[in-house]
Amino acid sequence: MFSLDGKVAVITGGTSGIGARTAEVFVAQGAKVMIAGRRQDKGQKLAQTLGDAASFIRTDVTVEADVKAMIDHAVERFGRLDCLVNNAGTPSQFDAIADVDLARFDAVIAVHLRAVLAGMKYAARVMAVQRTGSIINVASVNGTRAGLGGHYYSAAKAAAIHLTRCAAVELGERGIRVNSLSPGMIATGAFGKAVGMQPDEADENPEYAEVAIGSVLPRWQPLPFVGRADDIARAALFLASDASRFVTGHNLVVDGGISVGWPIAAVRPDRELFFRTFQASRITSPASS
Repeated sequence: MFSLDGKVAVITGGTSGIGARTAEVFVAQGAKVMIAGRRQDKGQKLAQTLGDAASFIRTDVTVEADVKAMIDHAVERFGRLDCLVNNAGTPSQFDAIADVDLARFDAVIAVHLRAVLAGMKYAARVMAVQRTGSIINVASVNGTRAGLGGHYYSAAKAAAIHLTRCAAVELGERGIRVNSLSPGMIATGAFGKAVGMQPDEADENPEYAEVAIGSVLPRWQPLPFVGRADDIARAALFLASDASRFVTGHNLVVDGGISVGWPIAAVRPDRELFFRTFQASRITSPASS
C-alpha cells in the first residue's frame, strides 16, 4: 500500500536523525532518494550504504542557490521529482522575551521557514509539469502549542504549518499535495546538540535523548513509550505514497498524544485534590451552616 516504486524524493536534513531514517525507509520501499545536508562525510556515507538508489548533494538550505541546485541535481540524476521532504532544522533555543536575540531569531526563521518556502518554490516548478507530487514540510507540535519549545522555533514551525496550507490551496490544481508533519518528542541527536554536544556524538547516541524524554514522559505524553525517528519516517512514507492521494493541507501530528492533553495519570492527583479542596471549602463555608 505504501510503495514508492518509481518515485524520486529529495530529503533535506538527510544526514542524521529523522531525515536519515526517512531516506532509509523510502529506499526500502522502492524510491530513489536525493539526500541533502551540510555534512558531506555523513551524507556520502549514507548514500553509499543505500546504494545506487541514493545520491548526496551538499546543501545549505538557507542559501537559495543551494536549494535550486538540490532540486536540479535530483532531476538530472533520477529524471523526475515526486516528493520533497523539507526536514532540515536546528535545535530549539530558549530565551525569555525580554532577552531575545533578533539575529538568532532571523537565523531560525531562515532554516525553518524561509528554506521551506525555497524548497517548495523549486519543487513546484518540476511537479507542476508532471501534474503530480507530494511536498512534506516537517514542522513540530511546538507549532500548535506553547510551553515546550523556544519562541523562535515555535513561531517558525507555526508559520511553516500555515504556509503549508497556503501552498496546498494553490498547488492542488496542479496535482501537487502539500502537507506538514508535526513530530512530538523524538529521540534523536537534536537534543544533544541543543545542550552543546558535538553533532556526531549527539547523532550516534540517541539513547541519551531517549532516557531524558522517558524521565518526563509520564507527565507529558499519554502513550507510555518514547518516539523514535522511524515513527516519523513511517508517517512521511504515508504522505509520500499514493495511499495519501486525497490528503492535502493537513498537519499530521505524530506525538504520542502530547498535543491532545495531559496524561490521565498526571491529571488524576490534581483532579482528586480539586474535589477534596472543593468539599472541604463547602464544609467549612459559613453558607453551609
